[in-house]
Amino acid sequence: MTSLVKTALKLLVGLLFFLISFNSCIISTAKSKSKKPNFLFVLVDDQSPFDLKAYDPESILETPNIDKLVEQGMVFESARHMGSWIGAVCTPSRHMIMSGRTLWQLPSFGNQFQNVNAPDSLETQTMGAIFNRAGYKTMRTCKKGNSYASANAQFSERYEATKRGGTEETGSAWHSKQVLNYLKKRNKTNETAPFLIYLGFSHPHDTRDGTPKLLNKYGATNHKDELSLPPENYKQPPLPENYLSEHPFFHGHPKLRDEERVSGVWKNRDEQTIRNELGREYACVENIDIQLGKVLDKLEKMNELDNTYIIYTSDHGIAIGRHGLIGKQNLYEHTWRVPLIVKGPGIESNKRVEGNIYLSDILPTLCDLAEIEIPDTVGGETFKPVLEGKKETIRDVMYGVYCGGTKPGMRSVKKGDWKLIKYDLMNGSIRETQLFNLAKNSKEYLPEHLKSGKFETNLAKNPKYKDKLIEMEALLVEQMKTNNDPYQLWDQIKN
Repeated sequence: MTSLVKTALKLLVGLLFFLISFNSCIISTAKSKSKKPNFLFVLVDDQSPFDLKAYDPESILETPNIDKLVEQGMVFESARHMGSWIGAVCTPSRHMIMSGRTLWQLPSFGNQFQNVNAPDSLETQTMGAIFNRAGYKTMRTCKKGNSYASANAQFSERYEATKRGGTEETGSAWHSKQVLNYLKKRNKTNETAPFLIYLGFSHPHDTRDGTPKLLNKYGATNHKDELSLPPENYKQPPLPENYLSEHPFFHGHPKLRDEERVSGVWKNRDEQTIRNELGREYACVENIDIQLGKVLDKLEKMNELDNTYIIYTSDHGIAIGRHGLIGKQNLYEHTWRVPLIVKGPGIESNKRVEGNIYLSDILPTLCDLAEIEIPDTVGGETFKPVLEGKKETIRDVMYGVYCGGTKPGMRSVKKGDWKLIKYDLMNGSIRETQLFNLAKNSKEYLPEHLKSGKFETNLAKNPKYKDKLIEMEALLVEQMKTNNDPYQLWDQIKN
């Protein structure tokens, strides 16, 4: 064989290998593009966004896994639950998450009204059912109760228990273990279908019984004696800047559990009690972070992490001493807002956006990301354009409700830097209006906080802002009508 022939053969062999490799690359790329994304939806119970360094850089809470999500994903500044018509705020919140419907579109208004416009068999158009039909494997672990039972039942696999203790079996580790076992099973059976995992934790909702190690880290004790105060400890978190020893007026919900019977707090609002309870809260949240880290590590070892959208949020915020309150039955920013962090394919890292989203927007967004048709029953909006960097917000105005106590209750509206809260409570004996400029009073300081800044107070009675007050009042009326609110406040024009 001549050298010329040998050279030609080598060239042919090389070309053949190149074509095979190129073709394999094309096939691999096509498969990668056609592969559906996975979803890990993480929902914690009762968490103010201001627990986290992502929302309060001064927080002493350590959450390295959540911080990593922040670095690699998108943080929403304005994510909110729309509100509640019962004291158990988590119930309508979780209905909205699962169905994508807004507050007054839900099947029941806390036994005050029955919504004749709510569709029959709504559970078949909720998260688990929708993703099952789209070929996803669905799995859910979460607390029991105060939720949407018929929607929860749609998930293919469920592991439900309320775990608010301080051990592996009684606390947050139990929920992560269910997910880890599920992922191991997928590995063992070589499951290739995409997954939707709903990882719900029972903490940091009270009773906030943290693990001994983390309680010690934050200087807290699982205080049980109603007749004494918890011990002081220098390691406890500092008081919130908007702490008050009592709220300036009654919250309008007689015998409210969250304000009277939370174990370790009860009716106490002294500094020792609040700092200890914040320490318990932080111990529970850091434990959640540890458990989340285990799941993320497992996904990485399975080579699934890069193709998985991770959504971290809470069903609502919580006060724990802010404005003299303990619970979630108010519309201040610490409670109306929720943390929302999203990481996943195509999402710009270390990005912060305003967003202006409700929890009811999560379901249509998941559908949109998975290229699943959004059901007609959904009332929320997809925020996929925000995740893609095409928009900063999906709405201009945010509307909030609390009427779990005396009716009509509380209403709020926010547009730009301005926020209005109105209270119509206790059969009209409590009627209050608050107007805040959040750009200059982000903590919503009241006169009782004794701040010196001219904006660091309630501006509703300041004649300089009369026009802004009128504007926000009109905007609230408009939002109440738009969202089919069945109530009116004392000073609103009757229909």
